[in-house]
Amino acid sequence: MSVLLLRLAGPLQAWGASARFVRRTTESAPTKSGVIGMLAAAQGIDRSDDSGLARLATLRFGVRLDQPGTRVRDFQTAHHAVTGKSMPLSERFYLADAVFVAALEGDGHLLNELHAALRTPAHPLFLGRRSCPPSQPVELPIRDAGLSQALADEPWQAGTWYQRLHRKERTVSLTVLRETAAGEAHGDFQRDQPLSFAADHRRHALRPVATTTVDVPNPCAVPVPGPAARHVPRHEPFDAVEEETL
Repeated sequence: MSVLLLRLAGPLQAWGASARFVRRTTESAPTKSGVIGMLAAAQGIDRSDDSGLARLATLRFGVRLDQPGTRVRDFQTAHHAVTGKSMPLSERFYLADAVFVAALEGDGHLLNELHAALRTPAHPLFLGRRSCPPSQPVELPIRDAGLSQALADEPWQAGTWYQRLHRKERTVSLTVLRETAAGEAHGDFQRDQPLSFAADHRRHALRPVATTTVDVPNPCAVPVPGPAARHVPRHEPFDAVEEETL
């Protein structure tokens, strides 16, 4: 089995699993529907092409939280393009300065097609919303491994400044949200399994998700000297006091 890895990093990201009226929230990690939508855009698949979407939706999905980021809130105004009438104020949430490693497991031929499409995408790529472009190319190498192993072996993709914040840790523990295999125990369900992206009947199904952790090396770790290497001078407070003579 092969796994396509993606590095999802940018100033802002927004991965909404649900939205009601003028409130647009974001999950704490990329959703499968959001990542599949990005791959469909790279291949030039039309929103109404349910068969093309179904081919991508069969891929097993997982994501590793390399740099969780900070949740921020924004308010947006808009005006009707024809009437000029002011639209309701909308509240939108984003993840700032976040980095994730997404993984898709499936047929090697399909993954090679997707890897090539990400290098020369048919449509611009974005991280959940059109206002959230990636800060660098998203494609990472295709790995000949299972989903869990690929996420465990990939080097830590967090920013250097963030890695230095953890310089006292030789390894860091990262959260992994992984789509479970058939018959495997799971901990939760998430409604982000895409069935249709068509504007008039957009639909998603529940997807089983297991939460685990992996330990990866920190390339910015600073060795902590052991007791033998540290020299602490002897302190005697009375050394500074002249001996009183009788």
